[in-house]
Amino acid sequence: MTQEKVNILLFKTNIQTILDKQRIQECFDKNELINQWNIDLQDVDCVLRVVSGTLTTAQIISTVEDMGYDSTELE
Repeated sequence: MTQEKVNILLFKTNIQTILDKQRIQECFDKNELINQWNIDLQDVDCVLRVVSGTLTTAQIISTVEDMGYDSTELE
């Protein structure tokens, strides 16, 4: 049995409202390379968490920025 490598990527964002989250949701839910994702709107950093076996940090940042939001990788 082989195990798929899964990356959990964390980002600080400026996604702050339910409307912002809904815009991101439309894009992320359609992306088959994203296994799971969520945004903590209660956190001061509005943390975006993405679980994917193939996407890179740069690809997620690019996707978020293409939608008009800022994101920075958290370590």
